[in-house]
Amino acid sequence: MGKKAFTLIELLVVIAIIAILMSILMPALRAAKVQAQALHCQANLKTLCLAWLMYKDENDDKMVGGNVGSVSYDWVRNVAGTATVEEKKQAIRDGALFRYAGKKVEVYHCPADQRLKDPVQTAYRTFSIAGGANGEEYGGGVNSNYERATKYSEIKNPSLKYVFLEDIDNRKDLVGSWVIRFAGPPEWVDPLAMWHNRRSAFSYADGHTEMHKWHAKYFIDWCRAFMVDPTGPGAHFHHSPEPDIYEEDYQFAIKGFPCKSHK
Repeated sequence: MGKKAFTLIELLVVIAIIAILMSILMPALRAAKVQAQALHCQANLKTLCLAWLMYKDENDDKMVGGNVGSVSYDWVRNVAGTATVEEKKQAIRDGALFRYAGKKVEVYHCPADQRLKDPVQTAYRTFSIAGGANGEEYGGGVNSNYERATKYSEIKNPSLKYVFLEDIDNRKDLVGSWVIRFAGPPEWVDPLAMWHNRRSAFSYADGHTEMHKWHAKYFIDWCRAFMVDPTGPGAHFHHSPEPDIYEEDYQFAIKGFPCKSHK
């Protein structure tokens, strides 16, 4: 007796069951991927922050330069936005922090950072150092909004002060260091990358890392505009039309900003 074949109805039922299972599993798989990328990102930030701490331990409490290639002790070297990805990786290798970070270029990059998939982008590095941690003084000189810390001991409450963060720039690379305006009405100077839905990763001066969730829609939309089209938005300053909602995000950034003092 020959083997009985599946009927068309039975095959359709099997296909329908598989489709239902896939519709159930795919969101879970996507969520697992997002979580894995977030954990990988935080691990990279942890490595960078420990390297940052080792640098000051070997240099009499002096922190590595938080700017991009303006002095020999800056953590990464400067490179043109039009440089290739490999040239930008070399700028990381030439930075003062590289040997402390295990000589691994990949720890400077978040796996959720999508810019490398854009054919007009050559950005590789995901993270910046906050300007108050021996980086830029926003405004410069007497017009600066804060006095940067050059030694680790000048950062008060290090467990509350972030050092590395996920930055976004429309100049095909992360230029300078990350700064924010203290004086006057709440204003962001540089956008932040939110590669983890509405969250950004931070590492702190005591070595721990955290994910922070943002709340203000206008701020989120402004930052995401740079992420969707990095070559499009031109303004690096943002005022919120929703100050009550915006205040929570702004206060987080202000209270956690590392510097010797602010004005």
